[in-house]
Amino acid sequence: MAGHSKWANIQHRKGRQDAVRSKLFSKFSKEITVAAKMGDPDPDKNPRLRLAIKEAKSQSMPATTSNARSRKRPAATPTATRKSAMKAMARAGWR
Repeated sequence: MAGHSKWANIQHRKGRQDAVRSKLFSKFSKEITVAAKMGDPDPDKNPRLRLAIKEAKSQSMPATTSNARSRKRPAATPTATRKSAMKAMARAGWR
């Protein structure tokens, strides 16, 4: 009886469900990261971050993932990095 394997049906169904869930979690992770970088990484002080975490939790996103995303700090700005590089070159001299 070809095509009647219950295990294969479960695998295919789970694969589709996981793909949808993964796409949703990626969307929430990006929103949480952007909200944390734009404002305070503390959800009590940042309403956008609080809303993003609330939405993620409503879709059963693991708390560890949302907490890790909210703790992301903004990277150094390109101008700050360039200024520090220029200072280093000025001290060492051009070679």
